[in-house]
Amino acid sequence: MNVRIRGIYTTALTRRFLDADHDVVAASDPIRERFDADLGTDPHDVTVETTDDRQGVGVTGDPDAVKRAVDPLDATRDTFAWDLPAPRDAVFDARVTETLGSGAVCDLGDAEGFLPFGSIDAHVEAGDDVRVQVVESAAPWVDRRPVLDGDVRARAGPATLVRGESGVTVDTYDDEAGRELAGMTDLLGIEPPDGWGIVWSDAATEADMGALKTALERATERAETLEAALDAAVSPSRRLAAPAATTWVWFGREARFALDADRRAVTPTMPGHHRVKAGSDEASRAVDFVEALGSHDGDDFDFSAVTDTFGPAAGDAVRLDHGKPDGRRIVLGRAEVTDRDADGTLTLRREMTAGGSYDALGVSRAAGDVAITKVREGRWWYPTVYRGADGDRKGTYVNVCTPVECFPDAVRYVDLHVDVVKGPDGEVRRVDDDELDAAVAAGWVSEALAEKARSVATSLEGAL
Repeated sequence: MNVRIRGIYTTALTRRFLDADHDVVAASDPIRERFDADLGTDPHDVTVETTDDRQGVGVTGDPDAVKRAVDPLDATRDTFAWDLPAPRDAVFDARVTETLGSGAVCDLGDAEGFLPFGSIDAHVEAGDDVRVQVVESAAPWVDRRPVLDGDVRARAGPATLVRGESGVTVDTYDDEAGRELAGMTDLLGIEPPDGWGIVWSDAATEADMGALKTALERATERAETLEAALDAAVSPSRRLAAPAATTWVWFGREARFALDADRRAVTPTMPGHHRVKAGSDEASRAVDFVEALGSHDGDDFDFSAVTDTFGPAAGDAVRLDHGKPDGRRIVLGRAEVTDRDADGTLTLRREMTAGGSYDALGVSRAAGDVAITKVREGRWWYPTVYRGADGDRKGTYVNVCTPVECFPDAVRYVDLHVDVVKGPDGEVRRVDDDELDAAVAAGWVSEALAEKARSVATSLEGAL
């Protein structure tokens, strides 16, 4: 299997894929310098790219290849992987459910997508049926819909066939190389389906004839499959074809440090390399600078140094990003950092609104209530104490989760369902074991991770 990798996890993942006897192709110059391996230019079967928020990777490509590619990524118990119903390149008959300022929200059946008005020739309104293709999938933990387009494309590495176009186009700034490639395309002896034009990416100008032929053959096969599916009559809210699959992989704290070890086996790597890089673009550049200077002695992750430089500090506001094992992210609100200890503990304060009750505590939520949460970097749980306006304690809720990470703008983890609560009368109860069992049965939580969660909950019961 040929894998193309991009983003902050590239060195570590290149080592993992090579160790798993896969081929890494289209590698950057730094990666070629770090590895004593044949990193070719053949078309890739799958692409692994870091997400925009740096929390994980998206894996897109041939459906069988995507399944095989996820195995080397899933190395720790706090790694999660989700297959989504709207992968990149999937074609849908969609129904417009509402229009926004810049585009339309479309019902895809098991998902929603966003169609920018500039990506379709026709005027669309709520109730219209449209045939669209996913051009940009979206991770389940981000608040964003997949992006759709009215054109249909068949992609295969550096070759793309576009329905409704004709001829050969080369997307490159090197006009001379582009003209040469366009002229050579006929020599490949492959004819795309009628009504499909060829678009070569800039990378194609450096590929050999064998790689170009393989890419165009694959693109042609996918175009023929799509063409057959497009012959069907429009029937809204259904998927017509999915020539590629997309799986999103979220890395937890343990996963990032495991990736550090993989990277360290190849090139000097500071403790917490991926943990720091995942925090912000500024932090990522600082890591590059530190490692270029060679200042990365020792084995311990220096939480104080990282937070002193990038935050959060006392007085800052952070989100509580409460991940769910099914891939969703629930923002519990924004909290003020009131204190930060050297051991990695942040004290967070939230003012609560009136209405409803506190989950599992059975206590009403009133105006003036305050929630005080203490989160420690790397810990598998965190407590929240709820107090009324008079200062009286209403209860304590201890959340069991994957190891907490305290980034400059957010505290992040994945909730593991089982929790321990202490009511205002001092009664200690363990709750939601059944939800954890259901998550295991659904395949969202591994048995090893579930056993860790249960063990943590048992310890907390005794401590409270």
